[in-house]
Amino acid sequence: MFIGIILFSGCSILRPGAPLSEAEREVPSPEREFRGVWVATVANIDWPSEPGLSTAEQKQEILTILETATRANLNAVILQVRPQCDAFYPSEFEPWSYFLTGEQGKPPEPYYDPLAFWIDESHKRGLELHIWCNPYRAHHPMSGDVTGTSIVKRRPDIVKALKNGYYWMDPAKKGTQDHSLDVVMDVVKRYDIDGVHFDDYFYPYPSYNDGEDFPDDDSWEEYRENGGQLTRGDWRRDNVNRFIKRLYSSIKKEKPHVKFGISPFGIWRPHYPESILGFDQYDVLYADAKLWLNEGWVDYFTPQLYWPISQYPQSYPVLLGWWVRENRHGRNLWPGLYTTRVSGQGKVDENINQIMVTRGFVPEGPGNIHFSMKALVENVSGITDSLANGPYRLPALVPPSRWLDDKPPAAPRVSVSGSGRHLDISWMPGDGEAVFRWVVYLKQEETWRYDILGPDRRSYSFQAIGGDDNGELSTIGARWWIMKGESVEPVTMVAVSAVDRMGNESRRAVVTVGE
Repeated sequence: MFIGIILFSGCSILRPGAPLSEAEREVPSPEREFRGVWVATVANIDWPSEPGLSTAEQKQEILTILETATRANLNAVILQVRPQCDAFYPSEFEPWSYFLTGEQGKPPEPYYDPLAFWIDESHKRGLELHIWCNPYRAHHPMSGDVTGTSIVKRRPDIVKALKNGYYWMDPAKKGTQDHSLDVVMDVVKRYDIDGVHFDDYFYPYPSYNDGEDFPDDDSWEEYRENGGQLTRGDWRRDNVNRFIKRLYSSIKKEKPHVKFGISPFGIWRPHYPESILGFDQYDVLYADAKLWLNEGWVDYFTPQLYWPISQYPQSYPVLLGWWVRENRHGRNLWPGLYTTRVSGQGKVDENINQIMVTRGFVPEGPGNIHFSMKALVENVSGITDSLANGPYRLPALVPPSRWLDDKPPAAPRVSVSGSGRHLDISWMPGDGEAVFRWVVYLKQEETWRYDILGPDRRSYSFQAIGGDDNGELSTIGARWWIMKGESVEPVTMVAVSAVDRMGNESRRAVVTVGE
């Protein structure tokens, strides 16, 4: 197998495994950073804006969200599809979500599959789509009355009533673990998703039960009667640990490329490290998040580091540095940011400074996930513009997960017509797996620029245009700008590469351009 690279001065052959040519080595690498955003559906936080919107209104809101994400140079969406043992897609295991249609169990009208639409429209734009599931919440009080379609009614053997209107599946029950596993794996099998994501809700926060302990006396007594020797806290943590490990293994067995990520509460335990104070998820939520990271039961890890850099008892860089040291298997570490809290330039700057801190602590494959999409759609305090014009000014590829797949796709076959001042570039994929994104590189004088395109693109046009008489900005290609009076140098080299869905980039197909 070989790839032909068309040159203006002749033709050369790029063979897989051959040493990189001098021209290939010259092409710089694009930025690598995970730039994700949570789209929360529980209580209609982000989407849909209210229950019961028409299908057309729901779709329009989806497109607005995805266009905003694209404008901000994000590359991943974390969509909540299971906020409370319900579904934003057709499911044989759980009913349609109240937050979608205003009535649990009622499908959208006219009928469509929201998850399939999200996936298709995300992938068209080169955005990853991860499903976000709550593993144990059975009913949220903001979703109306408990109906006959609810798991509360259908599986009372595994559900516990809490004091403040919540219902929770008992993590100790085998039926709970089997059911949640079946729900997640059903989506993994049927949909072309890029990841599965859990947040910080394991055993419930105490406020959900008026500060009282989780009502699992029956499960605890059964465990003890069967000879269990763990303390109650260790037993609860073990229930969650076994489920996390089992789910990770199940996903990898079915579709190894589907990433699994968790975004736990940002503090593991107080005094880890020593200066840190705050909520103890280990002893209250029974979430041993450090263990999951230590054991490599995740592909990416997103501790919710929702505190300012200078907040001494919960300092962002102090906590991030601690999690970096716990990352024994080198998994992707992409902290969560509370972007919704930005109001005023000071907090916008704080958010951006946290991104820069992440880049410093995780120089190889950094990333962050923003909570939540509403702040970006509304451009609160100019946050979306500040990201797009600041740290996210250039597009970025998602960092690879090399423990899952480190085989790059084949290089594309490229042809170029025109001169260095007006180019029409086209390409065809090489043999092998499907392409998720394309990278187009152009060289002017000694400066390389690049653009990242969606999978359906097969061409790219470049034209050097001077400013008009009013000194207005003029475009070069799709992304680059010049001012009137600037010298627009011709393009002397072009390169195109293919990127697979795991972030592996092919060799660059390089073309030398002649005037």
